[in-house]
Amino acid sequence: MRQGWPSLTRMILRLSSLFVRTLREDPVDAEVPSHRLLVRAGYIRRAAPGIYTWLPLGLRVLRRVEDIIRAEMDAIGAQEMLFPALLPREPYEASNRWTEYGPNIFRLKDRKGADYLLGPTHEEMFTLAVKDLYSSYKDLPLSIYQIQTKYRDEARPRAGLLRGREFVMKDSYSFDVDDAGLERSYAAHRAAYVRIFDRLGFEYVIVRATSGAMGGSRSEEFLARAEVGEDTYVRCSTCDYAANVEAVETRVPEALPHDDAPAAHVEDTPDTPTIATLVDHVNAAHPRDDRAWTAADTLKNVLVALVHPDGTREPLAIGVPGDREVDLKRLGGQLEPIEVEPMTDEEIAAHPTLVKGYIGPGVLGADRASGIRYVVDPRVVTGTRWVTGADEAGHHVLDLVAGRDFTPDGTIEAAEVRAGDPCPRCDDGVLEAARGIEMGHIFQLGRKYAEALGLQVLDENGKLVTVTMGSYGIGPSRAVAAIAEGNHDELGLCWPREIAPADVHLVATGKDRAVFDEAERIAAELEARGVEVIYDDRPKVSPGVKFKDAELLGMPTVVVVGRGLADGVVEVRDRRTGEKTEVAAADVVDHVVAVVRPA
Repeated sequence: MRQGWPSLTRMILRLSSLFVRTLREDPVDAEVPSHRLLVRAGYIRRAAPGIYTWLPLGLRVLRRVEDIIRAEMDAIGAQEMLFPALLPREPYEASNRWTEYGPNIFRLKDRKGADYLLGPTHEEMFTLAVKDLYSSYKDLPLSIYQIQTKYRDEARPRAGLLRGREFVMKDSYSFDVDDAGLERSYAAHRAAYVRIFDRLGFEYVIVRATSGAMGGSRSEEFLARAEVGEDTYVRCSTCDYAANVEAVETRVPEALPHDDAPAAHVEDTPDTPTIATLVDHVNAAHPRDDRAWTAADTLKNVLVALVHPDGTREPLAIGVPGDREVDLKRLGGQLEPIEVEPMTDEEIAAHPTLVKGYIGPGVLGADRASGIRYVVDPRVVTGTRWVTGADEAGHHVLDLVAGRDFTPDGTIEAAEVRAGDPCPRCDDGVLEAARGIEMGHIFQLGRKYAEALGLQVLDENGKLVTVTMGSYGIGPSRAVAAIAEGNHDELGLCWPREIAPADVHLVATGKDRAVFDEAERIAAELEARGVEVIYDDRPKVSPGVKFKDAELLGMPTVVVVGRGLADGVVEVRDRRTGEKTEVAAADVVDHVVAVVRPA
């Protein structure tokens, strides 16, 4: 039995009339277990790529998630409201996000030619609502939230509910006079999020994150641990450091003395198409005095195009140690709303000083021959010696010393983060990698949107001050998928009790009228005791099909009324553990109530 969900009417859900159809085959486009099982069990149906219809059972699960979120938000004093999904262009012009979002939002015009968008997020609208109604420090602090459908034109919607074009999101915002107030609001929201995710019923981690296009300073993600997750995060083996790989800060080595370093020299390096062949060649033909060259001593220069929201493309060269790849997702996370793509052959050809496969720092840099801005990995510190392209086909330069022979335009965190890398925080730990699904993201936005939209209040001295904001998001529809990812077996879904669309799946098997009469009695008495029941009352469906459906649908408790009734017993199954218990029919209602609502 659940508390605090007035939106869900307690009634017996009869499979003979319930709008649901289970499937025996997986949908052809299903990539992950949650997508496969939610469709097969009749919780959702695909309407279009990245767009899903919520069927009755799926909607019940979604409402469970929303009500948990709503209860914990209300408990910290946040107030619920609801904005429209169809929004005018002007506020997003003021914040520059009409352009920054690029092709990622749905834009449309009304019959008069005015521009609108389907809301991808609502920072601007929250800010303007507070600006319209509040003008004094006495009105703050304030926390307001909504649970609303959002729209983003995902280029590649995938994995069912995990990455869609239409999704449900809870977004809340805090408004404070000063940074100290923001810290308190952030802490209150963070604690509420911990309680929410503790109740949702899947394993999660809290990691440092980048703010991306949202802006702001402190940023943390709540990730559901899942092998199918799109986010990679790392945790320290020793301390409590945890971060999304996009937010990992490389431990920068100390600068090295280079007074006695050999002079840079260009060498012929034939037949070295890979880093491995290059290292083998230079170790054989040009060995170091102190140790062997390694892939980490090579400087690989990668060319990318920065695609700005207005469509302009800017070339950028990134230097990373040759034993690592450039992580485009990590790079893009730091540059949002700019998108990152590899430079095309045509773009490279437009710079005649670039020799593909042999590009080196000699021509890279805003003030060098190519004119292409050149940034490097933080490990490329003064005094480090490198093997890199000599800007001449078939040749590399050796002993090229950073700070002596070349100076980049800056540094950037673009190289892949790997398990075994040193922890950025402590001296003893190494990083361990895992994957997760982003479920919540909290930011200290600061004054970005308040400044853009003119949100100011009078402080206690009568002076106008710009309000500081926090932003806090959770994806309820994505949470349904994440819960399914963490709660299933080879037979079907295994919902946590607080999330399940019903407490009990009651199955009547066989053709004996007495079995169905007893099942009706049990269903009615459980419903009267506040226990939510799905009752498989279908008279012409075989026991095997009914059992398969019960396993697929995933209610936490299954009650079977069948052949055992002749001996006065009913079977009670725990869906999650598989444990079966025979209970006297006369006692089964009390037994199930005790299971559903333990003292």
